[in-house]
Amino acid sequence: MNAPLIDLSQIPEAADEVTRGAAYRTALKAAKAALHQRFMQDESVLQLVSDQAQVIDQLLTHLWSHQMRDLDECLCLVAVGGYGRGELHPHSDIDLLLISRDEPDRLVQHLEPFLRFLWDIGLVVGHSVRTLEACVSEATADITVATNLMESRLLAGSRTLFEAMKRATDADHIWPGADFFSAKLAEQQARHRRYHDTAYNLEPNIKEGPGGLRDLQMIGWVVKRHYRAETLAALVEHEFLSLAEYQELIDAQTFLWRIRCGLHLFAKRREDRLVFDHQRRLAELFGYRDDGRRLAVEAFMRDYYRTVKRLSLLNDILLQHFQEVILTQAGQSKPVPINRRFRLNHGYVEVIHPRIFKRYPIALLELFLILSQHPEAKGVRANTIRLLRANLHLIDDDFRAGLPQRSLFMELLRQPKGVAHALRRMNRYGILGAYLPAFEPIIGQMQHDLFHVYTVDEHTLRVIENLRRFTQAHHSDEYPLCSHVINHLPKPELIYIAALFHDIAKGRGGDHSELGAADAIQFCRHHGLSEYDTNLVAWLVRNHLMLSTTAQRKDISDPDVINDFSAKMGQRTRLDYLYLLTVADVRATSPAIWNGWKDALFAELYTSATRALRRGLANPVDKDELLSETRNDALALLSEEGGVDLPKVPPLWGRFNDDYFLYYSPEEIAWQTRAILRHGDRLDPLILIREEGWRGGTEIFIFTPVCHHHFATTTALLDQLGLDVLDARVMPSKDGFTLDCYIVLDTNQQPIREPFQLDQIERTLSERLVCTAPTQSDVVRRTPRQQKHFSVNTRVGFQQLEARGRTIVEVVTSDRPGVLSKIAQGLVQCGLRVHTAKIATFGERVEDLFFVSDERNHPITDPLKLAEIDATLTRQLSA
Repeated sequence: MNAPLIDLSQIPEAADEVTRGAAYRTALKAAKAALHQRFMQDESVLQLVSDQAQVIDQLLTHLWSHQMRDLDECLCLVAVGGYGRGELHPHSDIDLLLISRDEPDRLVQHLEPFLRFLWDIGLVVGHSVRTLEACVSEATADITVATNLMESRLLAGSRTLFEAMKRATDADHIWPGADFFSAKLAEQQARHRRYHDTAYNLEPNIKEGPGGLRDLQMIGWVVKRHYRAETLAALVEHEFLSLAEYQELIDAQTFLWRIRCGLHLFAKRREDRLVFDHQRRLAELFGYRDDGRRLAVEAFMRDYYRTVKRLSLLNDILLQHFQEVILTQAGQSKPVPINRRFRLNHGYVEVIHPRIFKRYPIALLELFLILSQHPEAKGVRANTIRLLRANLHLIDDDFRAGLPQRSLFMELLRQPKGVAHALRRMNRYGILGAYLPAFEPIIGQMQHDLFHVYTVDEHTLRVIENLRRFTQAHHSDEYPLCSHVINHLPKPELIYIAALFHDIAKGRGGDHSELGAADAIQFCRHHGLSEYDTNLVAWLVRNHLMLSTTAQRKDISDPDVINDFSAKMGQRTRLDYLYLLTVADVRATSPAIWNGWKDALFAELYTSATRALRRGLANPVDKDELLSETRNDALALLSEEGGVDLPKVPPLWGRFNDDYFLYYSPEEIAWQTRAILRHGDRLDPLILIREEGWRGGTEIFIFTPVCHHHFATTTALLDQLGLDVLDARVMPSKDGFTLDCYIVLDTNQQPIREPFQLDQIERTLSERLVCTAPTQSDVVRRTPRQQKHFSVNTRVGFQQLEARGRTIVEVVTSDRPGVLSKIAQGLVQCGLRVHTAKIATFGERVEDLFFVSDERNHPITDPLKLAEIDATLTRQLSA
């Protein structure tokens, strides 16, 4: 008999239900408080989870003995699910099954008061009431029910009924081992797909996600069903696990149980999501501290990701073993030799002899080259994965220095297929971090923000997967420009090396681009690359942010910007490699980051720079030449399409400044010119909307008389319509009008396609863009939950572009609904005229640039005025 963990001695025997309920609640509260205290004192979580279940056992059996003992012959109370395993976390549901000899309807008068009393005293109970026959029929039809019954445990009542249920639902009667395994494997695969087959999420689910507790339970279920064993230790007896691997499983379970207990206690309810707020609190509770290079929460999450990675790998090894034993018939097919070291066995690559890696250490790398050369292989056989892990120590300095090993690794990177899959497997099995010591520290390394949703190693592998996707003909319609460019690269392996090293120095402190470039140089020279190739890879790593920064933070319609960027490229080859690396990098940062606007923006910069390099750096793009070319092409389109009084076009264009012709394409100018001429001399706003223009978003063009608050009003209206502004141009004409362009997307980062939404935008802007009082920024959207956990101090900075008569105002602040409108209102209050807005959002942080002037189109250079702008914007954004 277990020692009492809950004091039930004060429960009055003959009191009314209300009094007894209060006494039970008091006893339960005290028992839970004691468990909570023991957890905070770092007592073994394995014992605490067991004791939590025992507290409920003792309470339920006490209640049963006082309220239900007269029904012991015809009814039994059974713990199922996690509670059936004897595992309860602080706020886990208490899953109960009541098995009745008779139809449950006859027992309603007894069962309803009992179950209601459980809820009244504070137990969160999930229950079902079934006859023995119903248990069998429902378990036969539903694998989840069968699993719950397999883990059941008698608490009180008829043992005869309980044992009859166990016999009737065991593997001899329903769900035999092979069927059970197949169903549970399919169930796990579907569950993993719901989490995009990765455990590396910002706020992972520690129970259901890949590598989580459910994967550990999956192993236990197979052990119980097929081997009729109650504990994972039986796997050691059956030689499916070594003692070291068994301890690894227990350590992983212990770590995840500590996290889950902490989550429940902090949330004060059942919670399996490791959300940002709890990540920080758990890191502090578990003794993690900021160390200058990484935050405490980043160190904690690194341990979490590494734990689930190990658990996921052990899950793979064991399930593959089970599959071979349970599903695969011995001698079904003969192994097919690949070479003297490897063969295919049931579709999986395996070593021919268990001592292959000891005799030929190079085989540790050769395995992955074979995988890339044999796409028919399903993967690596479980026993070979275990041998890989056992022989990782052979990859030492001497191994890495060997010419055969270095040559083999480069051969792998030069394979036409399978490179990304091979590198991912190398990382999964620990080979990549062993062969590239600089890579090992970034495994599981996360960045505690909303921009980088993957760990650094996962992000790196996704960059390479994106690059490989560009090479595949059946995906060429997704990114046609990337597919065209990559298929003309002289040495594709160089971009894979650059991808491996572009973030390899994250978390070290210092400039990760410079540190990564130094690592890349060392790698390239060590692997025999030419000095030219080495310099190209190092240049790519050092400058991997240059294209995205230029496109998003500078005015790429300005010929001077294009000429300067092209000069930094120096040659077309660098531009090609950098463009591909940039697209792959941004796409791999977060599923929410990439959109059609970024695609078009990067392509525009690439195309403009290509044209500039083709002309030659000694013959840069001339502004006047570009203006003339654009006007001529637009006029030709108007002439070709007809319906326009051509003599009216030059006078109209004479009203516009050069910026208009530099920014818009000939097609856009022709479209807008035709509409403006039809609009005539009317003073009401002309609103033109393209559902999805070539710039990758919905394009809104506004032609209206100048009003100093139009930018603030427009951004406020667009925000109230639920639109995200990605880019804005405000171009005053020479005669008091303005030609404005806004590129917008909806909250799902998609162009607006619904006709009623497009009509609503046009109607709202037409009605409200009149030169009266400015529209206030009434925030109608809620700040997302995740963003509330991050605070970015507002910073305002300035750059001078005196040659263009502009001052750049840079605003860094927390992202939230209405932030652009607040900034715009602050600029209006300072009497500034906005010409261009470059909007950039990086997770929880916005970094917006505004090209402004005073009312006379002069830059803002007075220090007092700059201080006023800083103070006004800071005040506006803190309101």
